[in-house]
This record gives sequence, structure tokens and C-alpha cells, in this order.
Amino acid sequence: MKSVWKYTLALVIAITMAACQTTQEAEPEPEPEPPPTTGVDTSGAPDPHDYTDSRNFDNPESLLSKRVIYFDFDKSTVRPEYRGIVSAHAAYAASHSTARVTLEGHADERGTREYNLGLGERRGNAVSGLMSAQGTRGSQLSVVSYGEERPTCRVSDDECWSLNRRVEVVYTAR
Repeated sequence: MKSVWKYTLALVIAITMAACQTTQEAEPEPEPEPPPTTGVDTSGAPDPHDYTDSRNFDNPESLLSKRVIYFDFDKSTVRPEYRGIVSAHAAYAASHSTARVTLEGHADERGTREYNLGLGERRGNAVSGLMSAQGTRGSQLSVVSYGEERPTCRVSDDECWSLNRRVEVVYTAR
């Protein structure tokens, strides 16, 4: 009988010890997931009047987003309403020595091919002269004349012709 008590006592001690060892430890709470990033720049929109900021090329409120200067019939003088656009591009080019600008001169279909090529070149040179006067280096500018060869509008009327008399400001390097 002594042996039964010994085995019973040993069994009770073993069960008690086993019960004490299996206390559940509190699991740490999982860390909350960080909010997903959307890739949106939250630094704010660029100042549309800061013509040295290249982000303004895509800002419709900035003059840098406008790259076409229109001219009167048979004229190569930059109209006053387009001088601000020329000044904005001159400021950008002057502040970025690596910027390269091609000024593409165009004319409407009236006049001979040779005359229109010359007129497109005079228009490009007029814009180039204004930009140079405002600090753009001559090595940053090039003028190309397309004359009447690349119209934006192909209808033969005054409204369409006025759209074809232009200089396009094209950046080949920013």
C-alpha cells in the first residue's frame, strides 16, 4: 500500500508541476501597420511666379507653361501681351546654365516660301533678342524657321492664319 501512496503522491506532484509550467505568457500586441503612402508630394504647389522652378512648366498658372508667342500679320515685333511669357522663359534660362532653348519661327501660308522662311527667322530672332537682353546667354538659344511648312491650322481664314503666325519655345535641355 505504501507503494500506491508513493505513486499517487508522485503523480500529484508531477501534475502540479506540469500545471505550474504551462502558464500562458501574454502575447505582445502586434504593431499597427503604417498608413499606406500614395506618392503624392505634400510639399505644396510651386509659386507660379517663381520662374526658376522647373515644376512650373506643368503649372497652368505659371507663364512657363505657355510656350507660344503669336505675331501680327507680316510683323516680327513681339506683342506686349506676350512679353511676360518671354521674360519668364528668359528668367528660367538665365538661372539654369544647362537649359537649351530652340525658338521655332512660323508664318501663315500667305507669301512665298522664301519670304515666309525669312519672316519665321525674324520672329525667332526677335524673341531671342528679348531673352538675351534679359540675361539668357546666346549659347543657350538657337533659332529655326519653318516658315509656312508646319501650320497648326490648315483652314484659309484670318483666325487660322493668326494661329500659324508664331514662335514656339522648345526646351531641348532643362
